[in-house]
Amino acid sequence: MKKVITYGTFDLLHWGHINLLKRARELGDYLIVAISTDEFNALKNKKAYHSFENRKMILESIRYVDKVIPENNWEQKKEDIIREGVDIFVMGDDWKGKFDELSEVCEVVYLPRTIGISTSQIKEDLLQVK
Repeated sequence: MKKVITYGTFDLLHWGHINLLKRARELGDYLIVAISTDEFNALKNKKAYHSFENRKMILESIRYVDKVIPENNWEQKKEDIIREGVDIFVMGDDWKGKFDELSEVCEVVYLPRTIGISTSQIKEDLLQVK
């Protein structure tokens, strides 16, 4: 069985997220999604609208996702890959080159982002509506 892993906050879930998860899952047989905990988001000066537990519940309900784990810090990726027996690490191409060092433990793939949608854009649009 080929395992794939990806990381993100996955807040204000939209069709770009679903597209990424679908394409990541198509690369293997089993998709693990690591989502940033509320504490990790605070360290990154990032505020999610939905709590970790709610984002986890939402992601667990998506048919492309087989397992959801917490992302507690930047450094855990290599140990997650080894512990979970991951074959492919996937991120959006806005992270291209940032995780190339992981190629020593698995294949690293950067998928093109879905054009026309982003959480940042949704937040900006909502502020304008207010």
